[in-house]
Amino acid sequence: MSERTNDRATHDLDAVVRQALAWRVAGRKVALATVARTWGSSPRPAGSKLAVNDAAEFVGSVSGGCIEGAVIQEALEVMATGGSRVLAFGVSDETAWEVGLACGGKVEVFVEAVAPDAGGGVARAVLEALLDARTAHRQVVLVTPLDGSAHRLVPVATSAAEDGDDPVAVAVAAVARRDQAEVIDAGGGPRLFEPQLAPLRLIIVGAVHVAQPLAEMAGLAGFAVTIVDPRRAFATAARFPEQALVVRWPDVAIAELAPDARTAIVTLTHDPKLDDPALIAALATPAFYVGCLGSTKTHASRRVRLGGAGGQGVAAAALDRLRGPVGLRIGARTPPEIAVAILAEIVATLRGAA
Repeated sequence: MSERTNDRATHDLDAVVRQALAWRVAGRKVALATVARTWGSSPRPAGSKLAVNDAAEFVGSVSGGCIEGAVIQEALEVMATGGSRVLAFGVSDETAWEVGLACGGKVEVFVEAVAPDAGGGVARAVLEALLDARTAHRQVVLVTPLDGSAHRLVPVATSAAEDGDDPVAVAVAAVARRDQAEVIDAGGGPRLFEPQLAPLRLIIVGAVHVAQPLAEMAGLAGFAVTIVDPRRAFATAARFPEQALVVRWPDVAIAELAPDARTAIVTLTHDPKLDDPALIAALATPAFYVGCLGSTKTHASRRVRLGGAGGQGVAAAALDRLRGPVGLRIGARTPPEIAVAILAEIVATLRGAA
């Protein structure tokens, strides 16, 4: 297995929180702004963050540039007084044209000081624990009361089911399932629930020409990409710079990589000796997407080879999980176009749109 890793899958939340902590450790006053709610046309989703220090230096974004100036000014005031405040921008605001939301959008931003303890804003220890959880791939939900009271970091695995009695645990389970930050009144006032789930992964079987743009695009979309191919002439760092490479037989590699429900798997080799073992292994995992390159005729033959009655014995229900021919039907011809179609279908499946 190559020692190279793909760092581009790190969400910008990590960079924002790390910088906020670095400024605080260096003795600067710091505030953290988080998109709490959006309505209509808003360029950044709930959970997006921006950190500001007392020199008006900032990192991150809450609107893509539309309202950053106003948020930074409010953040400077919060630093001076401590505590927190909720800001609202939208078409009903007299400054709507200035903040770029006059097309019908509205955004609510929660601004809070980064405090050395639990008083007067978000405690530094909470942000450190959040980064530790993300680094260790522990699935948690950050719970932020919008009245400025203490934050909580709730493990997803130990939260109650959505039909439980604890309203906070119910909300934690709900936002984790939807993978979407939301403001929920779970008793005691509205709170922002931000799921921090396991990283998205993409396992590509076949270090072929389509794999090159697909790996590049998937990395930009937030996936940690691993290329699997036993053929050393194909799986080279020169062809896949900065990508994780696994030179193993595909079924062995997939077993070692242990795909979870945040993993997509795509086979691209066109060689049944490589693709078929990979698909059999992939269909035995909870991977949310399993796709295979090839024509409609090729895919029909593949189902026969993998299925019962003389095949490999894969159940029909499992075979129905296969996406083949892989990718959305956009008339793709070139390797980059095919990569776009594949990644689009993966994202559509992840978000429940396919």
